[in-house]
Amino acid sequence: MSGHAEKQARLLADLAAAPPGSRPTASKPTSNLFRDRPGTPGRRVSLAHFDEVIAVDAAAGTVDAEGMITYEALADATLAHGTMPAVVPQLKSITLGGAVAGVGIEASSFRHGLVHDTVVELDVLTGDGAVVTCTAENEHRDLFFGFPNSYGTLGYALRVRARTIPVRSFVAIEHAAHSDPAAYFDDIARRCATPGTNFVDGVVFAKDELRVTIGRFADDAPQVSDYGFEHIYYRSIRDKPKDWLTVRDWLWRWDTDWFWCSKNVGAELPLVRRLLGRERLNSITYQKIMRWNSRWGLSRALNRLRRLSSESVIQDIDIPVSRAPEFLAFLHDEVGILPIWICPIRAPAPGRRASLYPLAPGELSINFGFWDAVTSREHLAPGHRNRRIEAMTRELGGVKSLYSDSYFTEDEFWSIYDRDAWTALKRRYDPQGTLGDLYAKCVGRA
Repeated sequence: MSGHAEKQARLLADLAAAPPGSRPTASKPTSNLFRDRPGTPGRRVSLAHFDEVIAVDAAAGTVDAEGMITYEALADATLAHGTMPAVVPQLKSITLGGAVAGVGIEASSFRHGLVHDTVVELDVLTGDGAVVTCTAENEHRDLFFGFPNSYGTLGYALRVRARTIPVRSFVAIEHAAHSDPAAYFDDIARRCATPGTNFVDGVVFAKDELRVTIGRFADDAPQVSDYGFEHIYYRSIRDKPKDWLTVRDWLWRWDTDWFWCSKNVGAELPLVRRLLGRERLNSITYQKIMRWNSRWGLSRALNRLRRLSSESVIQDIDIPVSRAPEFLAFLHDEVGILPIWICPIRAPAPGRRASLYPLAPGELSINFGFWDAVTSREHLAPGHRNRRIEAMTRELGGVKSLYSDSYFTEDEFWSIYDRDAWTALKRRYDPQGTLGDLYAKCVGRA
């Protein structure tokens, strides 16, 4: 803790000496946000050096780490002690603080909730330049429960203590096939209620081709697959009813191909994979290519030449499991993106509800992840499909993550994400408005 305390003291001194209006920034070489924003003017005080593990306590089932540490480094540190964070988001470059301030999810979320549900304690640098320690019971419990989904508008996590779970050497995997959506989601609910199940997620490949994946820790494996180079994990889901991975490879099974988005840069082709090499087959490489394309507009120019209209549809939507078949039918009929990632979440019981991310306590929800550009010769209003997705989400009692484009009106937004709670937190922890407005940031891209 001494090194962390020294960093914190230097940071507070830098902020105190900075010109009025200066603000901290979680600047880093990669970002898992998918909404372009203009640069914020004014002096920025970087938090990038808050990126280390402080302590792993395997006996207590916790890890203390700084907010800017990547999950790759965090998972490696805990695996060395025979544990892992209770929820490890799918991409190596996601940071611990980012997953708490945003919404982090993975195949253990049916048992442990979202990343913020695994937090025991966090130190937050607030907009007024103070550092406060927040727990579920202390005088800053309002910020503890209000920090998730605040996206830097209430402060930045400098230190997080999160729960860990013990691991074994391998994960034994079963991929079960379905053709009927209602039976599929019933089976997911049943699998989530089965003792001894450690991980559950799935993929929709077509209207009548759905897979649910069940993972269980194991001490031994008759064979071990490798999806870090020549072989592609999501293709194996269709081809292998049973499989085995090391725990580390299980955690990063999606990262090699950014789920399946690597196909957009040709990285599923064997020759391209060999040219890129194992070290560059990862979400960080694809993010850099995507941001280069966004900056220079290559895809937009090609679409103009082909006289096509294109809309980026990059969304994660959480829907109550009872309404999941309806939402899936809507996606097939009006969006058309395939594959779709499926991940069950069980929100914690009452008493731990995140005020800005209103999942129904104790109930099973299904996260639908779908990420692609939808092209057509029909020229629709900007954001047409995304607006329809938002409307259907509200109609079915769901909630959407805010890491990508949003089109809510201000009244719609605050009816979902609790204006009163956010305003009270803003008044207490950022009274000068240094860190900006949540609606303006997430919808207006301010």
